[in-house]
Amino acid sequence: MWDTSARLLKLLSLLQTRRGWTGAELADRLGVTTRTVRRDVDRLRELGYPVEATRGTAGYHLGAGASLPPLLLDDDEAVAVVLGLRTAAGGSVAGIEEMSLRALTKLEQVLPPRLRHRVNTLHTATVRAGAPPAPRVDADTLMTIAEACRRRERLRFDYTARRGGPSPREAEPHTLVNFNRHWYLVAWDVARADWRTFRVDRLRPRTPNGPRFAPREPPGGDVARYVARQLSEQAWPCRATVRLHEPADAVADRVWPGMGALEAVDGHGCLLHVGAETPAELVWMITSVDADFTLVTGPPELADALRAQADRCLRSLAPERAPAARRPGRALTGTGSAGGPGPS
Repeated sequence: MWDTSARLLKLLSLLQTRRGWTGAELADRLGVTTRTVRRDVDRLRELGYPVEATRGTAGYHLGAGASLPPLLLDDDEAVAVVLGLRTAAGGSVAGIEEMSLRALTKLEQVLPPRLRHRVNTLHTATVRAGAPPAPRVDADTLMTIAEACRRRERLRFDYTARRGGPSPREAEPHTLVNFNRHWYLVAWDVARADWRTFRVDRLRPRTPNGPRFAPREPPGGDVARYVARQLSEQAWPCRATVRLHEPADAVADRVWPGMGALEAVDGHGCLLHVGAETPAELVWMITSVDADFTLVTGPPELADALRAQADRCLRSLAPERAPAARRPGRALTGTGSAGGPGPS
């Protein structure tokens, strides 16, 4: 039999794990009568926990109160929250560092030694490397955009593009996307009558918001894929599309975020849209996917860069021999053909 304090904690834990417990289910889990469950629910209410009761099969559940009551976390949940707060304290969203540190301090003070050891071990054994820190994004700006998305209200803002000063814009916000260390807003640009992707760190909301709008189908039906394609193609001077001779799900793990966008075609192949600074960089990106391919579109220099890479690979296998003369139109060995037919 549980003592009263332990039973209340167990009851609270059950209520936090699921929405809707019948009195009989709780009584069975706690090994008590339904009358005892009712008394324990009353005690939790006196302690500030908003336990609501609904007649019928819905039973008891925790509601939203005027203040946040204490939460019960298991070991894995506590570790996840601590690591999340540490990441937020040094992340790219400005304005939440102090709150994250305050919450982190409170939580770490009550962590059992075994959990503190797990957290510290993981923290000291990892380091953030690679790209430089992302541009800081104001937390209030993110919340303003998110609220406009939820309420389906037009967003008015000043936007600073890569070239030129800020300009007033009005758009129907659809989704916020966190992609490759940046925050982006995907929205329907009212003046341009088309979908656009806006960097949130370059965006300054104006008040008040505009009128309500009817939601539109997102571009291509997938916002994340749309952003990946926009960033991998349109921001680069050299762009290309190749048909990979494998289905999209087979090569998806070989295309890293920001490298390019996959477009499913059929069960035998897919399209890869990529962008880079030079044709040589395009060659490296395309061949790194490790799949046979056919060049669909690209700058004229890309075919020459592919042939140069093929010759370089052949010379590495037989350095004492000059490469065999290549007849016009001959397919590139091991890399697919350049300038071949488009998708079927």
